[in-house]
This record gives sequence, C-alpha cells and structure tokens, in this order.
Amino acid sequence: MSELPDAFEPDECARYLRALAAQDGGVLPLAEAALALASYERPRVGLAHYRQHLAALARDVGRQPGAAGGLADRARALNEVVLLKYGYSGDELTYDDLQNANLMRVVDRRKGLPVALGILYLHAARAQGWDCVGLAFPGHFLIRLADGAERLILDPFHGGRVCDAAVLRELLKAMAGQEVELAPEHYAPVADRDVLLRLQNNLKSRLLQMGQHERALRVVETMLLLAPDLPGLLQEAGLLQAELGNLRAAAQTFEEFIRHAPEGTARHQAAILLQQLKAKLN
Repeated sequence: MSELPDAFEPDECARYLRALAAQDGGVLPLAEAALALASYERPRVGLAHYRQHLAALARDVGRQPGAAGGLADRARALNEVVLLKYGYSGDELTYDDLQNANLMRVVDRRKGLPVALGILYLHAARAQGWDCVGLAFPGHFLIRLADGAERLILDPFHGGRVCDAAVLRELLKAMAGQEVELAPEHYAPVADRDVLLRLQNNLKSRLLQMGQHERALRVVETMLLLAPDLPGLLQEAGLLQAELGNLRAAAQTFEEFIRHAPEGTARHQAAILLQQLKAKLN
C-alpha cells in the first residue's frame, strides 16, 4: 500500500482507510493508520515530523542493549525508549481530554490514553520483528510480547509495568467491578483493526458525553471506513443521523444495518424505525 502524502485532504485519508479495511486481517501499519485517523481532526497538517518521530522510536528501541535478549529485556528496551528517552506517560490528570486519542497530539504532548500509547509500543516492537499484539482487556488497553510459548503482558499507560495474573486481576476489578473474575478472554489477542476501532471509540464516547453528536457521527463514519459491515457501528450511525435530522442518510444506513445484523430485537426495532423514516421522507 502506498504511503499517505505528507499533507492530505479527508477524501485521501478515506481512501487509505478503505484500503486497510479491504485487507484480509493480518498486521496493519497501526501508527500510520492512527495518523490518518488523527488527520480528520487536524486536516492538512504535515505528517513528515510524526513519521520521523515514529521511525526514531523504532530505531532507538533496536539500538538498546536488551533488544537482542528475551522478553523481559525487550520490554525494558521499549520502556527505556518510549517512556524514559522520549518522555511519554499516561495522562492520568486529564484522562478524558480529546487530545489523548489523537496520535498527532499524543506525540506533541508526550501523553495519551492506554490505546494510543499502546500503538506506539506496537509500532516500535514490530519494527524489530517482535511478536507483539493488543489485548482484549476491558476498559484498559494492554499489549502482549511473545517469543514461542513465552508471553509477557505490558501496561504502557502505567509506567510500562509487567502484568502478572495478580496485577491483571486487580486491574480488571478496578475496571469492571469487584465481582468480575479474570478469564482467558480478558487477555486474548485482538485484530489490528480492533485496536484502531478502540482508539476511535474512546474519541466517540467522549464526544457523546459532551453532547457533540455531529462530531461523534463523524468519528463513527471513520470507524465505518475500517469496518463497513459492523452492525453495531451501522446502528449507531443511523441513530445519530436520525437525531441530527439527516433522515435520508439514516434510512440508507438502517437498510445497510438490517442487511448485516443478525435476527433479534435490534434488527426488528431498526426495521420499525426505517418504516417511520421512510414515511417522513414520502
């Protein structure tokens, strides 16, 4: 896939994300895709500076003494470069700041959300050829380094700490409630597309909380570029379009949702809403 231009319009960004969506799974250029997503909020901002910084992160991790060692050494190399040399940290004071989910602003400010910092770790680790993936941990993004059967889970947001079962259990209860018990699905790997969707979902959720539904819809539309057939996103887009008075667009989106949604209450409710929208349009 050709690289994005140094400065681009939203339609160029959309083509790039659609091309990523057309890839059948596998490893995606996460940092580059996150820059593309960031560009929707900062159109026509040059990318050369950010690409150079990402290249420096990867290069400097590879130059660390532990880069040729085992998983603990690799984790230490990532932390030494990302956290210590370049000064990144989790933004605990202004966690809900929208800038924390925009990779450009994360690079500028050297702080961000767990998933944004995780993308930097994934980028730098994969540049060394290391096996590194994001995990499906609820409410807090984690990454996993692997070497054969050996596994190591890292928390980029909390100082790059290594998470054993006790740490994971404590973190899970803080995120999901004291009654929730740690299970294998909580540390299962996720597809790269889901990492990008998680990044955007953070942005969308905060915009909805702020009552900025038009901007939230634009974020959902970027998510649909990556996952055009995902029923939940189609449903959410249709509801936001209807709320904003975009009735024709809402009707088209609900038709698409009905085509892809499984049988159930949500599909039935969407069909009723679709008929109501069509009645208003006629």
